Amino acid sequence: MNETMMNLGSLSLSTTTTTKSSKPTVSLSFWIPYFTHWGQSLLVCGSAPGLGSGNVKKGLLLKPSQQEDQLIWSGSVSVPPGFTCDYCYYVVDDLKNVLRSEFGLKRKLVVPETLTGGESVQLRDLWQSGDQALPFRSAFKDVIFRNTGDVEVGKPLGVFENKSDQDDSVVVQFKICCPDVGEGTSVYALGTSGKLGKWKVESGLRLSYVGDSMWEADCLIPKADFPIKYPFLCFLTNIYCKVPKDGNIGLESGGNRELSLHSTSNKQEYIVMSDGLFREMPWRGAGVAVPMFSVRSEDDVGVGEFLDLKLLVDWSVDSGLHLVQLLPVNDTSVHKMWWDSYPYSSLSVFALHPLYLRVQALSESLPADIKEEIEQAKKQLDKNDVDYEATMETKLSIAKKIFDLEKDQTLNSSSFQKFFSENEGWLKPYAAFCFLRDFFETSDHSQWGTFSDYTEAKLEKLTSKDSLHYNTVCFHYYIQYHLHVQVEISLILKQVPPGANVVDLNCRSKMAQQTSTERDGTHRERSSPNKLVTIGRQM
Repeated sequence: MNETMMNLGSLSLSTTTTTKSSKPTVSLSFWIPYFTHWGQSLLVCGSAPGLGSGNVKKGLLLKPSQQEDQLIWSGSVSVPPGFTCDYCYYVVDDLKNVLRSEFGLKRKLVVPETLTGGESVQLRDLWQSGDQALPFRSAFKDVIFRNTGDVEVGKPLGVFENKSDQDDSVVVQFKICCPDVGEGTSVYALGTSGKLGKWKVESGLRLSYVGDSMWEADCLIPKADFPIKYPFLCFLTNIYCKVPKDGNIGLESGGNRELSLHSTSNKQEYIVMSDGLFREMPWRGAGVAVPMFSVRSEDDVGVGEFLDLKLLVDWSVDSGLHLVQLLPVNDTSVHKMWWDSYPYSSLSVFALHPLYLRVQALSESLPADIKEEIEQAKKQLDKNDVDYEATMETKLSIAKKIFDLEKDQTLNSSSFQKFFSENEGWLKPYAAFCFLRDFFETSDHSQWGTFSDYTEAKLEKLTSKDSLHYNTVCFHYYIQYHLHVQVEISLILKQVPPGANVVDLNCRSKMAQQTSTERDGTHRERSSPNKLVTIGRQM
């Protein structure tokens, strides 16, 4: 789960307390509902000494209490103003052995130095479960729900805009994660309190977008208004003044949320309500799963190629589909024979497979003889079944001829230099492996003589510009660069209907996504306004 889903952010509190103390402290309380079995307890562990310094066995053990139909775990520590920490919750046994932990990254908390001491900050959290993490995986967060990223950030995360300077009132900050919002969408909190509009939308508390699908706002609520019942509401701002009756306003599903005061102290109180996900029907979408080699077109040479993805996505949109899932497209060239056609046996989680390279797209000025060779290859390899060995041999042979003609122009280009600098960490070892595999005619490194034992020095010597084999090494750079370019072209040139999301190809592992950049698509008129995402099955 993305850490900002439940991220407390940086608490920026204001107060008018004037009590002076050589060591002022703030009461920091943790509160979380969670049902456990006999012998289990909840514990909060954080990066600060008071919460165990990352050692679960030294964390703060919470105490249970039954509150109506909920089992509440709570505990508190005294911290100084300016206290900072990361923390998360654990289910432990009597010996504090971890039985279960939350999904996602740790929560973050910063108590500002402006507090003078004596305040009470209550953190009302919800357990971060695995199903809540799905909307924050890259396929959803960066593609399907990417419209949220276009929403303008209204204020910094966690900043309080009100202060607790009245004994009969409490500052409450409402926090909700709403990953799926359309353009112009606002999120409101409604409730029984007058500060929440008494269920009237036009008077409700409008939340500000603070980034990463998080919405929050705070208000000063009289203690007499507690307990408060409230849901969250999401609707388009252009109908804010006129509440439509056609269902455009959508209350979240489920029962009303409830907020009660748990103490009757006279401390200035701040409550942070981390309410988890906006409760609504999960996103649903039909799709197609297909191996890349099966995505054929009239332009390919013997096998489906990355540039054919544009046609596949067009067809998917016209068919009302939302997802395109590809089998792995990483390089599998270990044995240099048809055994390598199995897509799940990759030699790299970074490198793309040369099989999917469109050789005629390597240059805009191909010589006539190479063009003729490509046309002849298309005729010979255009079969119902992919001739893996012949296709690989033909493509690499043609690519080598084009490389010899244009290598200086390509390798000295700014786009190649950028690609190389961003991927050097895996590209150089990969190219060295490919060279040694071909030179010794085996991928068994134990038969590579002095190169059997890997060292950084040997790698640098083999891939240096002074190396006798530098030209061959650069050929593998060249192939990977053009595969990268063709994947980008297939995305940038892909046009989708208004309201649809442009595809994002996760054809590499999560680690390899460092080379990808976010991109927006253009629009053209189509009949199906579906969101579309192309994802790859991870290794």
